[in-house]
Amino acid sequence: MKDRILKVIEEKIRPYLNSHNGDIEFLDIRDGIVKIRFLGECSSCISAKYTVKDIVETSLKKEIPEIKEVQLIQYMDEEMISMAKKILSKKILSKKI
Repeated sequence: MKDRILKVIEEKIRPYLNSHNGDIEFLDIRDGIVKIRFLGECSSCISAKYTVKDIVETSLKKEIPEIKEVQLIQYMDEEMISMAKKILSKKILSKKI
């Protein structure tokens, strides 16, 4: 099933996301639940949850009826984690003073 998912992603989903300066990464499939991650502009888009349902899940279910759901797995890269730590440490230090 993984190969079928990757084919749909490559042919139908990725071109759409690329047109918005984004991309998609297939992570896993278990019990009909596909896990993905958005990359590029799509990773921080406020409409990401709609894109998952309207574009990704619809496209995959149309081609592969065994798919029950698509879940977007969010993550933070090291740069974003570092920035968040700096912001939080400044707020904590300013409250102590």
